[in-house]
Amino acid sequence: MTLLHAIDGLISKYAFTEELYGTWEAVLAGLLASFLVCVLLVLTKSWHGAFSIDANEGIQKFHFSATPRIGGLAILAGLCVAWLNASQELKSMIGIFLLAGLPAFVFGIAEDTTKKVSVLQRLVATMASGLFAWWLTGYSITRVDVWGIDSVLSVSFFSVLFTCFVVGGVANSINMIDGFNGLASTTSTLAFTSFALIAYQAGDMQLAAISLVLASCVLGFFGVNWPFGKIFLGDGGAYFVGFSLAWVAVMLIERNAQVSAFAAVLVCVHPVTEVLLSIYRRKIKKLHPGQPDRMHFHSLVYRRYMRRWLFGVSPGVLNSTTGLMVGLMSLGAGILANIFYQSLWCSLFALLALMFAYASIYNRMVRHRWRSPVSFSMVAKLLAD
Repeated sequence: MTLLHAIDGLISKYAFTEELYGTWEAVLAGLLASFLVCVLLVLTKSWHGAFSIDANEGIQKFHFSATPRIGGLAILAGLCVAWLNASQELKSMIGIFLLAGLPAFVFGIAEDTTKKVSVLQRLVATMASGLFAWWLTGYSITRVDVWGIDSVLSVSFFSVLFTCFVVGGVANSINMIDGFNGLASTTSTLAFTSFALIAYQAGDMQLAAISLVLASCVLGFFGVNWPFGKIFLGDGGAYFVGFSLAWVAVMLIERNAQVSAFAAVLVCVHPVTEVLLSIYRRKIKKLHPGQPDRMHFHSLVYRRYMRRWLFGVSPGVLNSTTGLMVGLMSLGAGILANIFYQSLWCSLFALLALMFAYASIYNRMVRHRWRSPVSFSMVAKLLAD
């Protein structure tokens, strides 16, 4: 089945009403509920602002007015409403995401409202969500399509431990790229849609359905967040969306043997590469892992290019343009993943090529000239100066 056939199937009435277990109603309900709850939270910010407002001062702050950062509540509400409107079989799947994602969401929203939850506590919470999801479903990562490692992952203890680590890493990667209007939500919506298409091509209609529902809930938030930044995703939303992305990926490769594990990583190549570069950068600069800085890829795009290309444009427009432009980088990765999802070598090559390109562009923004990103030590020295 080709990618074009998969897209045609997903948008057809037959796919929504029969093959995808009545997904259409759940998708629309989740989209509308998420959007309306976001609007409600914006209109009532004077009531909850003492706890929910994100100040516009800080090293990673690029917004210019006090804004609620509890958009995760709207996404969770959208998913709950989608559950109410889903078929019985889809309800069971949505319920797993709602229950297992609670630790990540609760600790994230606690940080949003109290600013007193440490990075380590939030990391453990996201890993706990992975553990909870394994307990509910029985799924854990048993293969990464690498000889030797797959043998280790055949042992349940290591498989579950690795799964928790991956879930925690992906959840934190979405939080890490959440820096501009529309950035995290565009990236996540495209990733969920890509997973839906791969699942559809693999014949896993239930997983395609839940991926579309999750995409719709994030898209509802996007409608209020972009372009004017009236509400932010917050840690609660970022961790819950990140957990959901990670768990869709886990289920995709575990339920469908024909899907390459590298294709699943390819879908999330932007946030995954960003978190790896950030860990490396902070290690070289001897920064605390949770300490913010202004050297993220999206921050550099804003400062190095957007302010020059769109000189004289208002900061709000620069913010939203940067977020959407960087978020749309995930589109190419999703297309390649859908084309090569059955090929280990092609998906691996595409993954490495995009990671290399990402690192090359990052290197260019840091050094102001092109240079092979293989020489990371030179970049690290510049960053440390």
